[in-house]
Amino acid sequence: MHPALAQHLADADRFSTTVTAVDRAAAWSSPSPCEDWDAAAVLDHVVDTQRDFLAQRGVDTGPRPTGGPAAVWGEHQELVRRVAADDDLVGAPYDGYFGPTTLADTLRDFYGFDLLVHRWDLGRAAGLDVTWDDRQADAVEVALDGFGDSLYMDGICRPAVEPPAGASRQARLLARTGRQA
Repeated sequence: MHPALAQHLADADRFSTTVTAVDRAAAWSSPSPCEDWDAAAVLDHVVDTQRDFLAQRGVDTGPRPTGGPAAVWGEHQELVRRVAADDDLVGAPYDGYFGPTTLADTLRDFYGFDLLVHRWDLGRAAGLDVTWDDRQADAVEVALDGFGDSLYMDGICRPAVEPPAGASRQARLLARTGRQA
């Protein structure tokens, strides 16, 4: 398996753990830190943006999964794991928004960022404490630095906010995405 995909799938497994916790807490209608989105809308965003990306790369994504949010996520992850098994597909170069890349690298870098930040959003909606380890914080920081001003395009992230004095690294990174930890 492509190393970038191994990282993406590990992040997806952590996201899955949070999805399960939100499901157990029956918190899908709880407001998230994302303006006008509840926890279910956050999960839908993650699923739909990944499906759209995969379809743009020529993947037959089939019909969108149906059912409750946890079931939708589980079925979507089955699709991602099938894609991950196709070394030719995931390693093929293409011209991405930020330059030459591969499907594997885009899943790790862009969609991995999405998984990490939106995992925190889901946890926050359900009252769960979601923390990043150093590798995850490094990945978020590298992504934020790489996105530059594109991060604040309409529909991506709100403008950065000032973190509280003495804030943790995670809180400072979240503040760059317009979130208060």
